[in-house]
Amino acid sequence: MKHLLLITLCLIINSCSNKYETVVNSEEDYLIIPKPTSLEISTGKFLIDSNTKIIGEEILENEGNYLSNLLSEVAGVTVPFTNETKTKGNILLKLDSNITNSEGYELSINYNQITIAGKTTKGVFYGIQTLNQLIPLTKEANSEVLIPAATITDSPRYAYRGMHLDVARHFFPVQFVKKYIDILAMHKMNTFHWHLTEDQGWRIEIKKYPKLTEVGSIRKETIVGHGNTWKKSDVKYDGTPYGGFYTQEDVKEIVAYAAERYVTVIPEIELPGHALAAIAAYPELGNTGEQYEVGTRWGVFPEIYAPSEETFKFLENVLSEVVELFPSKLIHIGGDEAPKTQWENSKLAQEVIKREGLKNEHELQSYFIKRIEKFLNSKGRNIIGWDEILEGGLAPNATVMSWRGEKGGIEAAKMHHNVIMTPTKYCYFDFYQTKNRENEPLAIGGKTTVEDVYSYEPTPKELTEEESKYVLGAQGNVWSEYIKTPEHVEYMILPRLTALSEVVWSSKDSRNWGDFQKRLKKIVLKYDEMDLNYATHSLSIDE
Repeated sequence: MKHLLLITLCLIINSCSNKYETVVNSEEDYLIIPKPTSLEISTGKFLIDSNTKIIGEEILENEGNYLSNLLSEVAGVTVPFTNETKTKGNILLKLDSNITNSEGYELSINYNQITIAGKTTKGVFYGIQTLNQLIPLTKEANSEVLIPAATITDSPRYAYRGMHLDVARHFFPVQFVKKYIDILAMHKMNTFHWHLTEDQGWRIEIKKYPKLTEVGSIRKETIVGHGNTWKKSDVKYDGTPYGGFYTQEDVKEIVAYAAERYVTVIPEIELPGHALAAIAAYPELGNTGEQYEVGTRWGVFPEIYAPSEETFKFLENVLSEVVELFPSKLIHIGGDEAPKTQWENSKLAQEVIKREGLKNEHELQSYFIKRIEKFLNSKGRNIIGWDEILEGGLAPNATVMSWRGEKGGIEAAKMHHNVIMTPTKYCYFDFYQTKNRENEPLAIGGKTTVEDVYSYEPTPKELTEEESKYVLGAQGNVWSEYIKTPEHVEYMILPRLTALSEVVWSSKDSRNWGDFQKRLKKIVLKYDEMDLNYATHSLSIDE
């Protein structure tokens, strides 16, 4: 009788353990964005329940806790992580030196075991992001959470996969910046370009220069609508003071939060143009000595930094605080849209041109940027700037961000300088998303659809194989002149960011617009679950 009971008990246990072993899965269970390098569908499903445990080495504690929080929320039960390697777990996180790409991963899902392996901890994190997309999106009360079996091998095409956010025209709170970073991380984007200073507002605390935030972070009012920004008689203002800035503690918190999600934060401190807010705070930095106000309308302002020793000392002091806050190897210095009229009429600027043997004001800008580069190089950092930094001669170690089409990027790559592609036609997410604008929120203009973004090829055909190596990747830009709220930011980036994530991660040959649309309809359900605001134009073919 004892033997019979034991046999019966074993059969019951075996029956339970194999309950999901033979479940047949379909392609609809694997609609992942960005598309993995290789995906093999298997039979079976893995059950997440109170018996699920995550195990990994101590070095993977960040990833283990991240996955623990994710699965515990989904399953409604605690799914613990432990780095006690003797403990038995059915989700294994591990490092594997045989994986070639530093951001690559291998994800193996069976009915009784999940293994996520990466060359580095970053690869493991990206494997977790893919696993997250395989978790069922809707779950009825008391229903089981099942993950379809598969074997996935994956790695990115480009090393730089970026998104930009302008917080100077309109300010966004710390919690939303973190949410923005979460959106980037779930798409396997690895760089957040944080545009912190502008004519209309200085948004980062610099302790040596308190007026930058006391004065420079606040504009007295803001232009309403498009208007005609340079004919005062044609515009209206809201009459409401507008401001906001991030303390250094805020910055540290955001940078640390991003690091846990393998997102590098690149700060942008604009120079020599787009500097009106700083000059309003410290008039001695300007070319005229006049007292200016922080910009209240959009566009390009004539006020730029004077090429004086006082200005260079100011910028060196500012950047010294910046590099202490941001571990990023690259520091963005802008370099775009700097009118030269004030320099043309400045006795000091003309003396510098003569003293340094420069030909014109474009070479003066190059001189200006090269001095800043030399300083940042001394701090162990390199500069990155918009493609205007090519004018007058490119700084020796500069990375070029090509926004006025691809010409600047091609030129820089041929000079063997690193390049980030971000042309307006494909990568400006402040543009309208459809030709039918009647129901669209106000935008700066233009039109960049999700399909436009998806069609983009970051490596220009004009480059040789050797020159192409200097194209590090691409970036989407969000300029906030007409984007006032977090919800509006979400609407402008989603799902255009989703399309860009596949452009920079997946192989060129694997991209297919029809297939992407099918997978897009799945991932927007995840956006619904996360309560994200997004545009729906691309969910049907008619735009």
